[in-house]
Amino acid sequence: MADNASLGAAKSAKNDEFYTQYSDIEAEMNAYVEYDPDVFRGKTILLPCDDPEWSNFTKYFAANFDRFGLKKLISTSYAKGAGNKQLSLFEMSSPLFDEELHETRGKLFTLSRDKDGSGSIDTDDIEFSGYLDGDGDFRSAEVTKLRDEADIIITNPPFSLFREFLAWIIDAGKQFVIIGNVNAITYKEVFPLIKDNKMWLGYSIHSGDRKFNVPDDYPLEAAGCGVDENGRKYIRVKGVRWFTNIDHGGRHEALQLDTMAHNLKFNKKLKKKLSEDYGSNKYPKYDNCEAIEIPMTEAIPSDYEGLMAVPITYLDKYNPEQFEILGQGRDVDFPTKIGMRAEFLRDYFAQGGTGSMQPGHPDIGLYGDDGRAIVPYRRLIIRRRKDD
Repeated sequence: MADNASLGAAKSAKNDEFYTQYSDIEAEMNAYVEYDPDVFRGKTILLPCDDPEWSNFTKYFAANFDRFGLKKLISTSYAKGAGNKQLSLFEMSSPLFDEELHETRGKLFTLSRDKDGSGSIDTDDIEFSGYLDGDGDFRSAEVTKLRDEADIIITNPPFSLFREFLAWIIDAGKQFVIIGNVNAITYKEVFPLIKDNKMWLGYSIHSGDRKFNVPDDYPLEAAGCGVDENGRKYIRVKGVRWFTNIDHGGRHEALQLDTMAHNLKFNKKLKKKLSEDYGSNKYPKYDNCEAIEIPMTEAIPSDYEGLMAVPITYLDKYNPEQFEILGQGRDVDFPTKIGMRAEFLRDYFAQGGTGSMQPGHPDIGLYGDDGRAIVPYRRLIIRRRKDD
């Protein structure tokens, strides 16, 4: 299984060209259509870096072109991607095919008409519209022009370029559905969008790992990698999420919560975690923030009105009508927050804590009932909305 270390190595080597499974795309897009049947109607969708011969995004939207009432589908491919090393049937069958340009230029594919006269618009009508002037990098002027033409941008961008790709979309004010690592939530370029409800997590992926096909020359070094029944290499990646600004029903489902007393008495998983992590039989309180520690989403109490520090995976269940997000634990601009105290850090390092934190550091920390100074992984600070 691909873990954070192997993903980091992929990012360093720019070897993060992962191809999303058709079933994962279908499950996510169905959620938007179920919430709003006209969400894609009359829209132009851009799929950057998605050669239709290899991309399930292109195949999915082409197959559902009529059902969704799309206006146009645009796919571009990147010349340095592994898919371009093989000849695409869409490219080969076109009079525009050029063997010399094949390896060095990005490609443009479009779908907007019933080319074969079958009475419907589908995969068979995808047209190879020619070679781009450059390699098809999304940051190029020609792909940016296609971005400006589109209404919605949907793809699985390289994880190494997630920040840049998201900024490229946001700068144009477009709707989007893209895949990234869950830890992107904490990026300084990403979190403000989530906090301000300008972006949220998608509907269908909340836990576990996902299977992605990879180029033929991708090294299969992590556990869980392999070759599928079609002879294509794949890896399994943990911690992936959909990121979007298109509404879906999951955002409006309120968490069903129990009281604090009920959780502490009957939630066996919570009791075990509090005991093991904090030596506690109650919700611990932070040393430098007026928030209580909530170690898992299902343990958020229904009767607490103060600040709560929750794991970043809480966003899988976040309903902006039920709670408000005040900031990350590392932020400094939410109520009752101060920097780490010198005494706390003295205890933390004396007990084997690691890092380069100095007094006043913006992270939040707490003491367990056993006296341990603890700095949990990244937390979000939330508060129940008063009208909930």
